[in-house]
Amino acid sequence: MAALALAWLTILSAAINVWQWLAARRFPLHARSARREFAPALTLFKPLKGADDETPVCLESWLAQDYTGDTQVLFGVADENDPVCAVVRELKEAYPERDIELVICNPILGANAKVSTVTYLEKKAKHPFWIVSDADVFAPEDLLAEIAPGFAREDVALVNCFYRLPAPATPAMVWEAIAVNADFWSQVCQSNSMKPMNFALGAVMAVRKTALEGIGGFSSLLNHLADDYQLGRRISEAGGKIELSPVVVDCRETPKTFCEIWKHQLRWARTIRVCQPGPYFLSILSNTTLWAVLAYGAGADGPTLRACLILRVLTAMQNHARLTQNPQRIVEAIYTPLKDLLQFAIWLCSFTGSKVVWRGETFQIKRGGILEKI
Repeated sequence: MAALALAWLTILSAAINVWQWLAARRFPLHARSARREFAPALTLFKPLKGADDETPVCLESWLAQDYTGDTQVLFGVADENDPVCAVVRELKEAYPERDIELVICNPILGANAKVSTVTYLEKKAKHPFWIVSDADVFAPEDLLAEIAPGFAREDVALVNCFYRLPAPATPAMVWEAIAVNADFWSQVCQSNSMKPMNFALGAVMAVRKTALEGIGGFSSLLNHLADDYQLGRRISEAGGKIELSPVVVDCRETPKTFCEIWKHQLRWARTIRVCQPGPYFLSILSNTTLWAVLAYGAGADGPTLRACLILRVLTAMQNHARLTQNPQRIVEAIYTPLKDLLQFAIWLCSFTGSKVVWRGETFQIKRGGILEKI
């Protein structure tokens, strides 16, 4: 009886993966639009902390945009002695024609240091449309030209886009690369196939100033870990429409160890569990590898289970290839079953506590995603 039940769960899980794949196939990923006549003035917020080898290239990608509208760029940092300040000053010299300002954002106003920084930057913004982007994001040169026309419609309050991870620099990073490049974006497409998008993706968030002011500004998110989720949810609840652009940005990572990946995935999992407890609990149903292994251990039929596993790997491969636009990287998705088992361990551990490590500090996540520094 147990073997039969687990076999059916495996088949259900495989069907969910096919659903995600179909939803992803329908999304016009990487498509470019001809509607570039709407180019409003934009203010870009770049909250920064520290610098690595990728930082200068990532920041410069935002200054080299092919965009006809006025652009103000605000770089924010909490410590004036932070090494990233030197990077920003060099970029200001290289782009004297750009409206660039380095803002020292101190003292920190809440538990979420990133939101604290953008709260300071908010006061210096000149334009009616704002873009918040992480420091490690490398933007294609037409990103602003593709995102801005979304605001031509008055009901659109927020525009965001998918992100992808580069080729893994360490074996441990393959885990996270599959999670983002193969699974995450297809799961977002699946969610959007059921209901209008009511959350935001934090790599790039373009928001209408009036919509943000309507929910209390960035200061209302000062003590939330999942500021991107909360921003999207509140804007959606206030009646604003969230649009997903087909443009994809790169999140360029420095080499990470297994321990660092584990802490990052656990922080992400516990954050989602607190924000969306029901959907997160049920997300285990899409872990085809887990149910196949359990069913096989209980004595279920081998060929059916193998077919489900093959289907799982093939859909992951196609999702991965579409997002990265690099067929050579499809080999990473071969390790999808191992990623699934590691993700199950993370899923279990997410229920064993509410502590997370973020930016080198330890926090307790309270009800509603509120952060409390330990």
